[in-house]
Amino acid sequence: MIYFAENHSLKDLNTFKLDVKAKYFFSYSTEDELFEFQKGFDFQNIKLTVLGGGSNVLFKDDFDGLVLHPEIKGIEILSRHDDHVLIKAGAGVNWDDFVLRTVTEGLGGIENLSLIPGTVGASPIQNIGAYGVEVKDLIVNVEAYDYHRKVNRVFSAEECMFDYRNSIFKNKYKNRYVIHAVTFRLYRNPVYITNYGNLKEELSKFPAINLGTIRQSVINIRNSKLPDPAKLPNAGSFFKNPCISTESAESLQQKYKDVPLYKTQDNGFKISAAWLIERCGWKGRREGNCGIHKDHSLVIVNYGNSTGKEILNLAVKIKDSVREKFNIDIETEVDIV
Repeated sequence: MIYFAENHSLKDLNTFKLDVKAKYFFSYSTEDELFEFQKGFDFQNIKLTVLGGGSNVLFKDDFDGLVLHPEIKGIEILSRHDDHVLIKAGAGVNWDDFVLRTVTEGLGGIENLSLIPGTVGASPIQNIGAYGVEVKDLIVNVEAYDYHRKVNRVFSAEECMFDYRNSIFKNKYKNRYVIHAVTFRLYRNPVYITNYGNLKEELSKFPAINLGTIRQSVINIRNSKLPDPAKLPNAGSFFKNPCISTESAESLQQKYKDVPLYKTQDNGFKISAAWLIERCGWKGRREGNCGIHKDHSLVIVNYGNSTGKEILNLAVKIKDSVREKFNIDIETEVDIV
């Protein structure tokens, strides 16, 4: 089903609940609907962005261009094998609904990514991850439409150039492709990943470890730490965990015994951005209509009537204070539009 509007409110399509408008807005539920729309609308001479569930985006102001909103649904098992299945989901499928479906069918791999807000189509852009799992390790390919050249393309996982909370769709090909479907490889007899963070502790409350109890444990942890965007608007983790050198890590360990560090594949270390921000005194602090959540220092919240510029100004202050105190740069995880 197609829908086109001018000066369309995006308040219900961003989890910060910012009252911004798009000059043009087009939602569609099939690839053909987008193709037909483009025949009568000039994509070349206008700003354009793609918006899924709006759970990882911050609009600085009204968007003076075209917002594409893919609502392609459907989940299809493409092939079954002895140890795995290939399963394809439309870009407009709610991510957590997809996780629930796979867990219910006994297919493992993404159970640790339960309750992450957003859509299937957004998952490869951000390379979403949680509790020791990144979606890149389960993706087989990504089907996307190049609206500059008006052609479809299938990206292999390797071609997506996945990195920590990053992909080719977030940098080199940002605002060039719109994702329409993602195919995943999920497992019949998965190896459970349960030693990350406090997941193991939460699992100990259940009589057995399986896909269902892992999912429920993740949900319990997330609900205890992260504010519900429907009640307190936010976009989840606003900042990435920065990577630092071994020398910097050793220096910090000498000064701060409780510094949380995680070894990376390139022999460096990843440090908790939440710990850095909390050490700078930001946790629970409010400035005007926005602030840092009292229970999680990575989460910036809109207490009501905040603007994108106000939230962005707060983020800049936080980044500056971390740089001044620790000489470490933290990057935003949220997409700034």
